[in-house]
Amino acid sequence: MSGDWRESCRMKIVSWNINGIRATRVGLKEILDSLDADIICLQETKVTRDLLEEPVAIVEGYNSYFSFSRVRSGYSGVATFCKTSTTPLAAEEGLAGQLTGEKGSIGCYGDTEEFSEEELLSLDQEGRAVITQHKILTTGNKEDTLTVINVYCPRADPEKPERKTYKLRFYRLLQIRAESVLKNGGHVIILGDVNTSHKPLDHCDPTDLEVIEENPGRQWLNQFLVDPLVSKTEVSDDPNSGRFLDSFRYFHPTQKNAFTCWCSASGARQTNYGTRIDYILANRKLVEAEFLDSIIMPEVEGSDHCPVKALMSCWPLAADKCPSLCTKYLPEFAGRQQKLSQFLVKKSKDLEVCAGETKDSQSSSAGSENSSARKRTTEKVHVNNGKKAKPGPKGGQVNLLGFFKPVISKPRTSDEGKNHSTDENVKEVTTQRAPTSGTQNGNQQQSAFWKTLLKGPPPPPNCKGHGEPCVLRTVKKAGPNCGRQFYVCARPEGHTSNPQARCNFFLWVNKKSGDV
Repeated sequence: MSGDWRESCRMKIVSWNINGIRATRVGLKEILDSLDADIICLQETKVTRDLLEEPVAIVEGYNSYFSFSRVRSGYSGVATFCKTSTTPLAAEEGLAGQLTGEKGSIGCYGDTEEFSEEELLSLDQEGRAVITQHKILTTGNKEDTLTVINVYCPRADPEKPERKTYKLRFYRLLQIRAESVLKNGGHVIILGDVNTSHKPLDHCDPTDLEVIEENPGRQWLNQFLVDPLVSKTEVSDDPNSGRFLDSFRYFHPTQKNAFTCWCSASGARQTNYGTRIDYILANRKLVEAEFLDSIIMPEVEGSDHCPVKALMSCWPLAADKCPSLCTKYLPEFAGRQQKLSQFLVKKSKDLEVCAGETKDSQSSSAGSENSSARKRTTEKVHVNNGKKAKPGPKGGQVNLLGFFKPVISKPRTSDEGKNHSTDENVKEVTTQRAPTSGTQNGNQQQSAFWKTLLKGPPPPPNCKGHGEPCVLRTVKKAGPNCGRQFYVCARPEGHTSNPQARCNFFLWVNKKSGDV
C-alpha cells in the first residue's frame, strides 16, 4: 500500500465484537466517534428490544439498525451504525428474510430449498445478522451498490453437538445469501465475528489443535474464500473456488501474532495469546480495486475482542431517507402516541413499573381518610429524617474495640443487693486486651490483636516456575469437580516458550480443611 493512503482514503468500515453494548465505560457516541468510520458494525450487543434505551438506539450523527435475539435475553445481537453521510438505501434483519413479515427490500435470498421453514426461522431468531445496502462512487467515477452483511456467527459448544450443526447451517445460509447478492450485481462485504480461526497463522498455539484441516469451520472457510495468491484466471476457471477474499491476509499474508480475540479470565491479552476470528471479507474485485488496507486495532480495549477496520478509496453516497428498519422509526423512539397495552410486556421490571403506576392512580382517587394517613406517614418520615443521631458514649463515636475491653465492676453497696445475681455473672477480663488507639504503637498493637482474633485463610503456595504467590480459582464448569478450588500461577496465560507467561503449576485445595 502506498504511503499516501490517508489522503486517498474516503470510506472506512469497522467491525467490533463489543461484548455488551450497555456495559461500556463511556457513552456510545464517544465510542463510535473514536472508531473513526463511516459504517460501524457491532456484534454481541447483548440487548433485546425491551431493554434498548434511547441513548443507545438514537446516536447523534448516526442512523442505526439492530437485530435482537428472540430466544434469550441479554444474548447475541448485532447492530450497524451508519454516519448520516453513509445512510443506506435499504436494510434488512436476518439472512433468510423470516423476520420482515414479507421478503425484505434487499432480496436475493438464493436457493434455500435444503432448509425447512422452521430451520430458516431458527437461524434468524438469535439476532445474528443485519444487512445494509449502500450506494458508492468508485474510483472509476462509477456509481455502484455495496451490500454490507454484519454477522455474529455461532460458537460450536463442544458439549452441545446440536450447536455445532447450528453453526455449520448458519455458515451455509450466509454463503448462499452472500453469493446470491453478489451474483445480482454490485459488491458485497461480510464482516464480523466468524468464530473460526482460518489458518494456523491465525491461532496462538496451533499445535494444540487436533487436526486443522479436519475442523468443519475451517473447511467451510477454505471453500468460501479464495487464496489471494491464486490468479484470477484460476479462480474463474474453478467452479468450486470461492469468490471472497480475507482482506487482512490480502494485505498482510504472513503477519504473525495478528489476533483479535483473547481470553479475559486468564489475562491472555497481556501476552497476546489469542486468535484471529474477526474478519472483513469482500468480493475479490472490490478488494483489488477499492481497498487501501485492512488492519487490526489491538490498542482499542473494552471487550475481549478488538476492532478490525477496512480503508477504501471509494466515496459513500447517502440515501435521501433511512430505511424502515432504522431504529429511530421504532414506535418507542418515534414520538408517536402509544396504547398502554404496548407497555405490558412479559418482563418483571416493566410489570413492576405498570403496577406502581396503577397503585398510584388508585391511591390518588381514594378518600380523605387515606390521604390523611399518607400525610401522617410522610410527616413521620420527615420527622425521623430530621432527627439527630443519638450521641455515643463519652469520648465520641462508638469504637468496635470497646466491646473487647475489660469490664471493671464497682464495689456493691447495700442498696445494690437486688443486682447481686447480675453482678455475679460479670467476669473481669484477664485474657489478652485490645489496646486503645491514638498512637502509632497503639495501631500496631491493634493490628496484632485483630490478627490473633480473626485468622484469615492460609497464604497461597508459590508456583514452581517463578516462585511467586499463586491465585485461587474455582471450577465453574459442570461436572464432578464443579465448585472445587485450586491454585495456579498468577501470571497471564501465554505460550509455553514465553518466560513471562503462566507456568504449568496446579494444585487442588482440600475440600474439607481448605488446605492444599
